[in-house]
Amino acid sequence: MARPRKPLLSRDRIVTAALALIDEEGLNALSTRRLAAQLGVSGPSLYNHFATKEAILDAAADTVIAQVDLSMFAPAPDGGPDWRAALLAWGRSYRAALTEHPHIVPFLATGPGLRPAGLRMADAVFGGMVAAGWPAAQATRIGALMRYFVTGSALGSFAGGFVGDPEAYDPADYPHLGQAHLLAGHREQVDEGAFETGLRALIDGLALQFR
Repeated sequence: MARPRKPLLSRDRIVTAALALIDEEGLNALSTRRLAAQLGVSGPSLYNHFATKEAILDAAADTVIAQVDLSMFAPAPDGGPDWRAALLAWGRSYRAALTEHPHIVPFLATGPGLRPAGLRMADAVFGGMVAAGWPAAQATRIGALMRYFVTGSALGSFAGGFVGDPEAYDPADYPHLGQAHLLAGHREQVDEGAFETGLRALIDGLALQFR
């Protein structure tokens, strides 16, 4: 039997193509017509695997969250995990996954919905915090505030928001922004440093509450 000229359509192939399209052109670029053209198939064939465009978007978003490491929340032999180290490691992994796919972050910021990887992450964080000794209500709040902080940090670049023209920062108007035009050139250093500073401050503040 002759082999097909094109790879068979599958859920994984559709999701991979959808995420690549979003990464390249943004959320608004995703449509079933555009996606079908990218895959070289007819539009209706997508509905054999996904009922709606929103279901494709859900699957693409869940693929991103599935990249987040959750191993730090695994039960320890002597009780719950070291919650400080766990939040630090998880926060870094969470942000790394989101910054790889920044265009889908606004959709992810709405919460896990019924996406399996998103729910597994919520379950792991909540379970880890409770096992470490946090009350259930506060464990829920910790998961929420971490999501706010991480997704907010991945929504855009602080340093990249400053233009590189030194004349844009007239010292008569902005006496403290004489070096602001250099920020965009140090985008990674500034943004990563800000994230680390905020993450450590957040965890230090929680440690005071825990005591």
